This record gives sequence, C-alpha cells and structure tokens, in this order.
Amino acid sequence: MSILKNKSAVTEEYQESLQPGSFKYIWRHLSHDKGAIAGMIAIALILIICFLSPYIFKYDFATIDMINKNAKPSAEHWFGCDELGRDIMVRVFYGARYTLSIGVLSTAIAAVIGVALGAIAGYFGGRFDTLLMRALDILQAFPQLVLATLVSAVLGPGLDKCIIALAVSGIAGYARMMRANILNVRGQEYIEAAKSIDCSTSRIITSHVIPNAISPIIVQVCMGIASSGLNASALSFLGLGVQPPEPEWGAMLSSARNLIRQYPHMAIFPGLFIMITVVSLNLIGDSLRDALDPKLRD
Repeated sequence: MSILKNKSAVTEEYQESLQPGSFKYIWRHLSHDKGAIAGMIAIALILIICFLSPYIFKYDFATIDMINKNAKPSAEHWFGCDELGRDIMVRVFYGARYTLSIGVLSTAIAAVIGVALGAIAGYFGGRFDTLLMRALDILQAFPQLVLATLVSAVLGPGLDKCIIALAVSGIAGYARMMRANILNVRGQEYIEAAKSIDCSTSRIITSHVIPNAISPIIVQVCMGIASSGLNASALSFLGLGVQPPEPEWGAMLSSARNLIRQYPHMAIFPGLFIMITVVSLNLIGDSLRDALDPKLRD
C-alpha cells in the first residue's frame, strides 16, 4: 500500500509540474516543436563559436592581409576576405557578440522600464495613466527604427548609444502591452482577495498582478531580441551603431555595399547570419507563444 501511495504522490507531483505555465510544461512544448529545436540549436552554435573564436581560429578579426584582399571563399578562408584582407568568417562569428548583446541588453532595458510603467498605469489608472498613454502615443507615432535613428543621431555613434537608442524606441510597446494585460487582471477575484486581507499595494502588484500578466511579455521579449538585433545591424549599416573596425554584422554589410557586385561574398555571409539569427529567435518566440497563450493550448 505504501508503494502505491508513494507512486500516486509522485504521479500527482509530476502532473502538477506539467501544469500550463510551469517551466517543465514550457520546456516540454519547446522540446517537441521542431522549429523551436532548430532555432535553439542555431543560436547555441553561434554563441558557442563566437565565444570560442579566439581559441578556434588562427586569425584575429582585425588582422590585415593585403595579399588576400577581396579573396573569394577558399579552403584557407571559408567565407573569403574583405577589402583589407581580413577573414570574414572570423569577423562574422566575432560580430555575433555585438549584434546579440545589443539585442539582449536593449530589449531587457526596454522590457523592465516598459513593464514597470505599464503595471503602474494599468493598476492605478487616473492622471498618470492618461499622461503616460499620451506620451506613448507620441513615441509610437514614429516607426521603431526611425525613432532609434533619431535618438542615435542625437547621442552619437557607439555601442552604448546604440543600446540606449533601441531601448528607448522599444519601451512604448512593452508598456502598452503590460497595461492591457493589467486591465484584464486587476478585476480578478484573487486581487480582491489580496486587498481584503490588507496586502500592500506593492506586494499585490509584484506578487499577484505582474506574474499573472507577464506571459505575453515573455514572448514579446524573445521577438524583441530578434527585432533589436536587426535594428542594431541597420543602425550600424547607417553608421550610427558599432563603429569600424569592430565586426558588427550591419557594419560589415555597410563596408561591403560598394563592392557587392564584384565580391558578393562580402555581403552574403553577414546577411545570411542576420537572417539565421532573426528566424531562429522568431521560431523560439512562436513556440513560446503557443505554450504560454491559453487560447492556443490544446
């Protein structure tokens, strides 16, 4: 009997761990989604190679070799060389550090600020909510890339300026989404129950409101990393992001644009890795959305 009881308890514990929204439930969904698996493998390989590149490749990303100027892909240089004879494969994998770090950091800053503002505005409403919504209307009147370009033009080029510009341009989207989620949550019975036992407002927001409204934000963050990485490449292409000789993918495309007809490999490989990264993150985001959105669960 004790064995049967223990087995029943383990089964119940396992079933509880697979409740919708739990980590095990999300991981199980991701691990059964071929698109998400492909995306995670692609991102993992890029990250592993980019951080191990100083130990894997015999060339440095800034090593100039004019003998191999504009060299096409070969056994020695798999992706070819650029206009200064620098190995493109080394620069592509090293450049992943910049593109991915800009995407992650700018998205994290935008999400934290946007979630905080959206939670406060949605929960309390009133004048702050009205003023915030009008300010967000002004920000969202500009396309995200245009707004990021304006902020970058004011702050100047550079890695840190690029992160700030992309973060500022992304705050409005997270704040609006969080506010909408809070408006759906704040009237629920468990919020009224928390108020009835004199829970502090800060505790209600952090322990009850935000955790129950955060699921769509998680999906948006994953998609936002892909969007921010793409926009970071666009800013670098325009000369407002990471500056040469640092091998950011957008900067590599910018330096290759004048030679694209004669030496297309100089633009193909950075562009290909931008595409692979964005598609991989979007595949992971789509799978997360399916796992976290109750309307899409089986």
